[in-house]
Amino acid sequence: MLALHLLQSALVHVNTLLLQDILSEEKWRKRLTDADRRALSPLFLTHVNPYGRFESDMNSYLGLTAAGAATVPGPRTAPEAESARSAAGGAAGSAS
Repeated sequence: MLALHLLQSALVHVNTLLLQDILSEEKWRKRLTDADRRALSPLFLTHVNPYGRFESDMNSYLGLTAAGAATVPGPRTAPEAESARSAAGGAAGSAS
């Protein structure tokens, strides 16, 4: 069951990257209304083939732009982690 959850999470992540890539184009930003944007979801499965043979070309890739990768935060450095920990401890101490 855990493998299924991992697969679903990976699929949603790839779908999110695909949506971000498409929505970064100016023509789509102008064409979509606010209602269209609210209706978007990364939970689409029309491109998934759950039955039959899977052809995998390991020499090609999805061609996602690096813009989506640039928005993912990297690991924290030691000073950032300590300040976040002290801020969380200070907030917990003032709440009690």
